[in-house]
Amino acid sequence: MPETTFTFRVGQELKAAFTEAARANDRPGSQLLRDFMRDYVERSEHEAWFRAEVEQSLREAEDPNGEWVPHDEILRRWKARRDAPIGKRERQRGG
Repeated sequence: MPETTFTFRVGQELKAAFTEAARANDRPGSQLLRDFMRDYVERSEHEAWFRAEVEQSLREAEDPNGEWVPHDEILRRWKARRDAPIGKRERQRGG
């Protein structure tokens, strides 16, 4: 992917503090900014995915035709799965 230049304004004091912090950690400021940008994009994508999952779950919970499984039944299933031998666990999961 070709690279491009990203220019933005920042106060001199912040720039100096950032440059010093980057230098103290033996990291170029430009690499840190790329890392920050990448992390922000990934968090935004995860946030969008998570919101969609929650909204889907809420729709399912509000669906009058939805199947509700009692809490005790869920606990029973998980305990049985936890206590099963490892090979059997894989078969139970469909693996």
